[in-house]
Amino acid sequence: MSDFKPYRPRAIAAFNLLGRGAARFGLRSNLQPEFLIKAARKKTGLQDFGDESFREPLDVLTRAIEAEANLHPFGRWVMRGRLVGLLATRLRVQDLFTRHPEIAGEKIEAPLVIAGLQRTGTTMLHRLLAADPDNRALLSWEAISPAPDPKQKSGARDARIKQAEIAEKGLKYLAPEFFAIHPVEAEAPEEDVLLMEFALMSQVPEAMMRIPSYSAWLKTQDAQPVYAYLKKLLQLLQWQRGAQRWVLKTPAHLDHLDALLTVFPDAKIIQTHRDPTRTTASFASMMTHGYGIFSDVVDSHAIAAHWHGNNARMMARALKVRAQKPESFIDVSYYDLIQDPMPQVERIYDFAGLALTAAAKEAMQASRKTNKQNKHGKHRYELTDFGLDQATVKADYADYLARFNIPSEQDKEGAGA
Repeated sequence: MSDFKPYRPRAIAAFNLLGRGAARFGLRSNLQPEFLIKAARKKTGLQDFGDESFREPLDVLTRAIEAEANLHPFGRWVMRGRLVGLLATRLRVQDLFTRHPEIAGEKIEAPLVIAGLQRTGTTMLHRLLAADPDNRALLSWEAISPAPDPKQKSGARDARIKQAEIAEKGLKYLAPEFFAIHPVEAEAPEEDVLLMEFALMSQVPEAMMRIPSYSAWLKTQDAQPVYAYLKKLLQLLQWQRGAQRWVLKTPAHLDHLDALLTVFPDAKIIQTHRDPTRTTASFASMMTHGYGIFSDVVDSHAIAAHWHGNNARMMARALKVRAQKPESFIDVSYYDLIQDPMPQVERIYDFAGLALTAAAKEAMQASRKTNKQNKHGKHRYELTDFGLDQATVKADYADYLARFNIPSEQDKEGAGA
């Protein structure tokens, strides 16, 4: 058990104090599935969900939150809002596909998919590739609200951008140190795992709170319906704002490369690589800070153990799929990216059969100046801070380390990049 003490702004501490008092009288945010569904229908004025496969995961998730997450009142209030928002989006998506059947005809062709472990340069590479005018990335404001606001005025700035800007400021207020670990910016590229969350079967909930029963259930589920819904949302976003070629990115893809390649058979997958003794410590730090936003009880050792096990299992699954479809993959070293990313970009474009235009190169160079490493600050961490050691991590990644000849990363200051 660690002694991590989450940062808590005074206003949130006061909210929690009042919330705990109200809970004694049975007054707290309702997380019952039928209540959430009713609230989403009231919020949108819509009734038809179309495919209702979300009901079982919603039930499993809410039961796990109630029994295991140990949320404080503000965290519980936020989770209620998130779940209602997810369901409301599903209603709006179904309504749009019903009224505009042409959306289903949108082609998602040969996406570039970045699928390395967390903290292996995926964000840097994602933003670099997204700078190419011919590429299309999911933006943070689209991830929050993929369906357009029905009240949006023609010609006006999209209201969803303002919503995302508020969310960005809220995250900075709740967890100032988080941005040094992982930047979240309203108009910047974001991970498509956030779109997968709308299927209510993704790693997002377990990245925000401790819900072991949901995590265990998720491992037993077929991910193909999740990727089918991801494709549906990409079609919707492409219908709103066209795309010549998508650049997708999330480490969560490593767990389901078979489902990904079934739904997107022509995908070109870019796997980034770095010493897992560094990525494990860095990601454990990120998760610990994230859990601390929603709960006062944060066991960083338990969090690190969960995600280390999760990631080692994902990598083993990924290696099996790679063995079956090696032609779909290209490997990129984190260390080569940090030294000079442009030769790696050229390799990726050659692999995908794409022309790297002068306009793309110019835009990427501009992106490098804007998205500098550590621009939100530098965060420090060690494996021992999270109850792990190098021998354990190396043993659990032995096949991976040997397969890709990953060098051991030694940092004199003990700080990650």
